[in-house]
Amino acid sequence: MGKVSGFMEIERIEEGYKPVPERLKNYGEFVIGLNDAQSRQQAARCMDCGTPFCNNGCPVNNIIPDFNDLVYQGDWQNAIDVLHSTNNFPEFTGRICPAPCEAACTLNVNQLPVGIKSIEHAIIDHAWAQGWVKPTPAAIKTGKTVAVVGSGPAGMAAAQQLARAGHTVTLFEKNDRVGGLLRYGIPDFKLEKSHIDRRVEQLKAEGVTIRTGVLVGAMPKGSKVTNWAKETVSPEQLHKDFDAVLLTGGAEQSRDLPVPGRDLDGIHFAMEFLPQQNKVNAGDKLKNQLRADGKHVIVIGGGDTGSDCVGTSNRHGATSVTQFEVMPQPPVEENRPLTWPYWPLKLRTSSSHDEGCVREFAISTKEFIGEKGKLTGLKTVQIEFKDGKMVEVAGTEKTYKADLVLLAMGFVNPVATVLEAFGVEKDGRGNAKASTEFMGGYLTNVPRVFVAGDMRRGQSLVVWAIREGRQAARAVDEFLMGLSDLPR
Repeated sequence: MGKVSGFMEIERIEEGYKPVPERLKNYGEFVIGLNDAQSRQQAARCMDCGTPFCNNGCPVNNIIPDFNDLVYQGDWQNAIDVLHSTNNFPEFTGRICPAPCEAACTLNVNQLPVGIKSIEHAIIDHAWAQGWVKPTPAAIKTGKTVAVVGSGPAGMAAAQQLARAGHTVTLFEKNDRVGGLLRYGIPDFKLEKSHIDRRVEQLKAEGVTIRTGVLVGAMPKGSKVTNWAKETVSPEQLHKDFDAVLLTGGAEQSRDLPVPGRDLDGIHFAMEFLPQQNKVNAGDKLKNQLRADGKHVIVIGGGDTGSDCVGTSNRHGATSVTQFEVMPQPPVEENRPLTWPYWPLKLRTSSSHDEGCVREFAISTKEFIGEKGKLTGLKTVQIEFKDGKMVEVAGTEKTYKADLVLLAMGFVNPVATVLEAFGVEKDGRGNAKASTEFMGGYLTNVPRVFVAGDMRRGQSLVVWAIREGRQAARAVDEFLMGLSDLPR
């Protein structure tokens, strides 16, 4: 470890933000990362624990004490090598991961944890600036072909690992650009798309063939899922052309709110709203873009997607933004002795909330109301939990004015038609059924068809998608070659 007494002497240093009035004027990233000196100080707080719980708290098992020490020593090049050994895309996780590793940090027992996410952010940005992130194509080709369907973080990670193992990989994406929900779900102010574009060029240089605008299977009629596909490919064709197929699509089926008035004009899923702005930011021209200008906006759902809707609505110039959460307001501080090293329940206030938002907790929408088919408001009631059940609190009914309601209550499962087209068996939640066991892991009931990411585990984090993409790549490599040198 770098500084034996660092954790006792040095306070946690937070990344900074540009002022709210400045950042609301555009869709650029506004986080001010740590400089080299601040990163070194932050890394000095790491205790190099005998049992580093942060490693297990991190889904990709980043070797955190090692890269912390390397940053402290000023050895940035070896730091990025250690980071890349477990994480293909640390610029994604260093920006948008909620950092379960920090919740598991031993310092978090009774102090503020090491700023692991900010150090990761600094390492990868430093590496790009120094030109250390370069394509690493395979020296020997295996002659085996793999189709990866879905170009989100799971698909990108799997494609890169498989290409580096020497396989000929084709990455299919139904939308017009690579990235999945990284591209069309996460606003640019949290993740500028240039970070994805750089990795796409790296994938191409490593031999990955990328086909965008290609839908595998068929999209159900009337689907609300983002889709700009220009052609379709059948599962039969993929079976014919490739030695293995890996399905890495997302859990894109949004959770609906079937209450009276749901059919009124002005009620939309978050994934109808967010992708449109990302396309406009990319320079595309859209007719009748769904916007929040001058509107009273209600966002239903208290998670990250809801927060993204809040930030985007404020940048549009909404008159007011209110966010509903059905669960009661959690405590400001977690009960560390009870929850550590696990992810704690506590109040989380995002940068979007700081930009202007009224948050309502323990609230349920009873009915949408409108005039002449157009939304004008909604009726709510406060709720509480009694005997394990959610019950309404008498006398708490209220009507809110609303011109635009955005449903951001999470995602229930993948678009079923993709799995049905391949004949993949589903679990009780509608996700693809596949084990993660070491031998035969990520293999579905259909021969030569594997699955990973949100399509298998359900709605989850980007860092979990990267983990599953990497592990599934190893499973496919082992299936094709009988053994694999790829990391687990």
